[in-house]
Amino acid sequence: MGPRLQHYLKDAGLTALVAAGLAFFIVGFRTYDIGKGLTFDYQFVDLGIAVVAIFFGRLGLSLAADGHDWPALVLGAALGAVGASPIKLPSTFLHWFVGLAGLLVVLRTIWPWANRGLAAARHSPRGVPVGQAIAKWLGAGLLAVAVVMPMTPLADQKTMDLAVLILTYVMLGWGLNIVVGLAGLLDLGYVAFYAVGAYSYALLSTQFGMSFWSVLPLAGMMAASFGLLLGFPVLRLRGDYLAIVTLGFGEIIRLVLLNWVDLSNGPAGIGSIPGPTLFGAVFAETAPEGSQTFAEMMGIPFSGNQRLIFLYYIILALALVTNFFTQRIRRLPVGRAWEALREDETACKALGINPTNTKLTAFAVGAMFAGFAGSFFAAKQRFISPESFTFIESAIILAIVVLGGMGSQIGVVLAAVLLIGLPEWFRDLGAYRMVAFGLAMVLIMVFRPRGLIAHREPSVRLHPARRAPVHRKGLA
Repeated sequence: MGPRLQHYLKDAGLTALVAAGLAFFIVGFRTYDIGKGLTFDYQFVDLGIAVVAIFFGRLGLSLAADGHDWPALVLGAALGAVGASPIKLPSTFLHWFVGLAGLLVVLRTIWPWANRGLAAARHSPRGVPVGQAIAKWLGAGLLAVAVVMPMTPLADQKTMDLAVLILTYVMLGWGLNIVVGLAGLLDLGYVAFYAVGAYSYALLSTQFGMSFWSVLPLAGMMAASFGLLLGFPVLRLRGDYLAIVTLGFGEIIRLVLLNWVDLSNGPAGIGSIPGPTLFGAVFAETAPEGSQTFAEMMGIPFSGNQRLIFLYYIILALALVTNFFTQRIRRLPVGRAWEALREDETACKALGINPTNTKLTAFAVGAMFAGFAGSFFAAKQRFISPESFTFIESAIILAIVVLGGMGSQIGVVLAAVLLIGLPEWFRDLGAYRMVAFGLAMVLIMVFRPRGLIAHREPSVRLHPARRAPVHRKGLA
């Protein structure tokens, strides 16, 4: 280890230097209003402590990567002890930062042992994939928690609003997972179908008085037709070229909505969009003439949380329908054709599968669920504009699919909770919110570079796994 120690120290020093240069103007200075203008507040002590933690954290990671387990464990434990100790640091976040740096070093040290254990336990003695069984029970547990959450004392307005937002992105992630995860087609313009569904409901409800439940299937069909419209020009494209065309399609839809003022009201957007009703009952304190409120129908006092709970169960039902449909269709011939197209398009053609129809069905089905989600989004927000459907939305949805593990349904759920929930949960950290979010992303890249649930089981096996032979007494 002696000759390598200088290399470890140099690498850690360069890492700390780069971190200090990047964070100097982000963390080192903070502006605040004193009434007569803005002034600077210097936070160089905070920055110095963070840089020192980064130096020792990088040193520990380098030691762990080269197999020096015990020095790395000692260094990680020391950082964790400083973070958890009663030593007075300038801010609470620094305690978390130093403690998480120590935890990262410890986890990186023990990760090869855990990885070998998981590889050894890949299958049970009966040939059943362990990961598949764990995902099944994890999915059932998450579903049970999701169903009962509005009935718990934790279901305040902020929590319910965040839960609705997360479930919306879960549904969008599952829809894009059909295109990217199952069919292997990179789509950077998925937000276009989301916008088509939202504007379909907004226009039909405000101009023709149609209800949410009658417009919902129409919005899905409209988005699916736009999916077919996108599919035809990209039939011969692959990889980066496919990504560029889909990105352009998403921008075209946004610019059309922005400039076609007679249809979409342009940048002013569409407001006063009616929300969904339950058997004609509205979720408001007072009802229009000829109708009644939900509280009056149920004979209970009015609460502003009732509408959020109703919207929560709607998006939960829509997300479950999306998941059920995806799980079923991937076992049908069209689903197996998607997976064959993802693995090798040339071999797919050699097997007699029509890649044209396969791509078009993937785009259409994925777009349909984006249309459903867009219709729900318009009903929830009651106001939409082209600014709600920018490229960053497509990037977030694609990040959810890739981070969760392409083709993994439960991975999309976990990634949506991380990407959408973490920035909101870390909001109390103020200026350090995005730092904490970035740290969480680094942890995922270090430990799960291929996604949270990277292992994909094939939908159909040509030769099912055989069970282990049963040995009985008296038989040779």
